Amino acid sequence: MHILMTGAAGMIGRKLTARLVKDGHLNGQPIEKLTLTDVVAPAVPQGFSGKIDLTVSDLPAPGEAGKAIAEKPDAIFYLAGVVSGEAETDFDKGYRVNLEGTQQLLAAIRKTGGGYKPKFIFTSSMAVFGAPFPPAVHDEFHLTPLTSYGTQKAICELLLADHTRRGFLEGVGIRLPSIVVRPGKPNKAASGFFSSIIREPLAGQETVLPVDDSILHTHASPRSAIGFLIHAAGLTRAQLGDRININMPGVCCTVAEQIAALRRVAGDKAAARIHREPDELVMRIVAGWPSRFDARRAGALGFKAEASFDDIIRAHIEDELGGKIAA
Repeated sequence: MHILMTGAAGMIGRKLTARLVKDGHLNGQPIEKLTLTDVVAPAVPQGFSGKIDLTVSDLPAPGEAGKAIAEKPDAIFYLAGVVSGEAETDFDKGYRVNLEGTQQLLAAIRKTGGGYKPKFIFTSSMAVFGAPFPPAVHDEFHLTPLTSYGTQKAICELLLADHTRRGFLEGVGIRLPSIVVRPGKPNKAASGFFSSIIREPLAGQETVLPVDDSILHTHASPRSAIGFLIHAAGLTRAQLGDRININMPGVCCTVAEQIAALRRVAGDKAAARIHREPDELVMRIVAGWPSRFDARRAGALGFKAEASFDDIIRAHIEDELGGKIAA
């Protein structure tokens, strides 16, 4: 099996690559080649016995998407994208990367012909939905995004569904909750504070909370996100039916409950490192997102996430901190 991964240099891309290398197979088929591409050079994965092709590519640029699929990869994990906050502040960049890049790759697949029909796993977002919301947002809730990022993801969902309907590929879109706790440095995602209020205190650093403690949101760990992607790749069209974009499960809790979980796991000193500094842009963006998903369909299809926010924090400590936290 040949796997193409876009956005491979990002956090999810790195972790997915490591998981694929560790497993050595996908859907029961040995992985013979990994093509990893991003706008910056992806790292060389260690311990993989198959062929590796690392490329630096700007997918919206003319001809780049065609090059990416020239060898007809069997499965494509589409992770490339500009995050929510950056897509809102830089309108043109958001549409170029999040929409045009996807369009170019879908068009390249369509034009290949000859029976080429790859599995296409697309990372979407809860931002495709917009207020007012029901108590829990189900898969078929109308797409009325209130941000440019959400609009870009919603358009891509529709394109993916249409290309699947027309038989050009086998698509599945997974609407991710906020992925927490993200390792490394903060990015420009509006949701980044959900990670920083846990990550920095665990590392002994001060951090800022830009929203009210009452904000309710749904979260899953990077570990779960990788599990979602791997599981999605194994779903058949018969299992998915015509609704190929799916709400992922997660832990729904308030910011106050996140902080309470941090206090339970790491103590009062860690929780005291969080300082309140309201940010109007972040509050406006987050207010337009759904807080709770109805993920019963995902559960019936076999997707799994953590049972509590305490579990999410412990996963970060185990996976990123070697089981140790700052005093």
